[in-house]
Amino acid sequence: MSTLEIKDLHVSIETEQGTKEILKGVSLTIRTGETHAIMGPNGSGKSTLASTIAGHPRYNVTSGTITLDGEDVLEMSVDERARAGVFLAMQYPVEVPGVSMTNFLRTAKTAIDGEAPKLRTWTKDVKAAMEQLRIDADFAQRNVNEGFSGGEKKRVEILQLELFKPKFAILDETDSGLDVDALKVVSEGVNRAHAEGKMGTLLITHYTRILRYIKPDFVHVFVDGQVVEEGGPELADRLEEEGYDRYAKGAGAAAAPAVAQA
Repeated sequence: MSTLEIKDLHVSIETEQGTKEILKGVSLTIRTGETHAIMGPNGSGKSTLASTIAGHPRYNVTSGTITLDGEDVLEMSVDERARAGVFLAMQYPVEVPGVSMTNFLRTAKTAIDGEAPKLRTWTKDVKAAMEQLRIDADFAQRNVNEGFSGGEKKRVEILQLELFKPKFAILDETDSGLDVDALKVVSEGVNRAHAEGKMGTLLITHYTRILRYIKPDFVHVFVDGQVVEEGGPELADRLEEEGYDRYAKGAGAAAAPAVAQA
């Protein structure tokens, strides 16, 4: 079992108005085999947490720690974090002109594992994963995300998740922009990756609809850069009925961040 532990994490960014603190003391522990859902309104800091774990240079950790099995994640470069087993499915996947899906996937897998996968087995695995995610075979020869729809980009993120087999998957609003059919397909991919019990999942979302397909063990409510309540799946059901207003009032709605970090 592996453990990703976040302790009293404070994170800021630089804005035109000066330094802005986004995360204000976040503590969270995720173990392989567990699914944690982070829910909260726009601007609450959810994506900031995801980007900070992955190593985005825009976010400045002012205090606190992130460790993976006792190793200091904050001292690792972005590629070192990936090799250590941290995977981020981005909210807005970027296009990579000039790099085919085939080359990207095999190169990334080689970098993560430290050796190239056997071509015959790898080709079979990629084909099977694409079929299950209903990604057309022609996409393997296309440039990464270039000209893909929002739903296609999200499926490609989950394709990487299934092939790379990380210890911890951070899914940053993977459900945004998906219709019902695409949501089911993407959720099934996440569930397949999670089924072996060797992966921990941190699922960031505004809405409960994806939680109908990916069942969380723990739910954490984020408001104004802090975890304001934690519970089991029943907490998500309560949020569906009540929304976030009562948390926002408690945290002081007037103090909501000016920079949206959904």
